[in-house]
Amino acid sequence: MKGPGLALALVLAATTAAQADVLLLDSINSAPPNTSSGVPRPHRGASMSIVKGQFGEPTEAKQAIGDPPITRWVYPTYTVYFEHEQVIDVVLHR
Repeated sequence: MKGPGLALALVLAATTAAQADVLLLDSINSAPPNTSSGVPRPHRGASMSIVKGQFGEPTEAKQAIGDPPITRWVYPTYTVYFEHEQVIDVVLHR
């Protein structure tokens, strides 16, 4: 592929990537707040015992994988990711 064909392919590829980035950011920015009026969920840095105490047993607990070990606890509206025993992220289900 040479000349105009290559240039068009590069422009289309860049446009597609830019649109995907915008959609992802829109989705992140539209997440319900972590409050009682939104979707209450664990905060980064909380321990596994604090999460269990505040939010109960997970619907599903995935075994730790990798190094450092990453564990997933699945709740009905979100999944909690732990590194060792600490929350590193909470992802809402869409």
